[in-house]
Amino acid sequence: MSATARSRRAWGWHPLTDEWAARIVADAAVRPGELVLDIGAGRGTLTAELVERGARVIAVELHPARARQLRERFAGLPVSVLHADAVSMRLPRRPFRVVASPPYAISSPLLRLLLAPSSHLTAADLVLQRAVVRRYAGGAAAGPGRFRRQWRMSAGRPLPRRAFRAPPRVDSAVLVVRRR
Repeated sequence: MSATARSRRAWGWHPLTDEWAARIVADAAVRPGELVLDIGAGRGTLTAELVERGARVIAVELHPARARQLRERFAGLPVSVLHADAVSMRLPRRPFRVVASPPYAISSPLLRLLLAPSSHLTAADLVLQRAVVRRYAGGAAAGPGRFRRQWRMSAGRPLPRRAFRAPPRVDSAVLVVRRR
């Protein structure tokens, strides 16, 4: 196993291909001027698509080298790079969306953070493990019943493993979250 493959696995990193990132952003119907968080931004595949659609993006990345590369890649564009742990970051105090492919290991704590009563989240399109998407969309995950009054959750586009460079070992799909 190469050093790059070991590094990706250690960080749980499975970057989306450009083609699939474009599909996910198109499905999200992001409008120009919207504030969008790309959590687990990696190389910025989703970030680039979001900028192309006119979004103002906060790219959240924990890996220091990737955060540095994002700053260089998007210098001069409406992108702020936040080098932070997504589950302990402070969310924007104004309405925002999320279009992201976060590490699967943080799915539940990230959803708790985003769906908290104090959150100003308006919508989210999250690439997650397909089993997690089914649980949340079907209301079977621990705690999602409390979210039902405020949020609609549904299973969006399924993603084949080839949608990623370094395919994950599990199936993936988009969890679509909309404020009621």
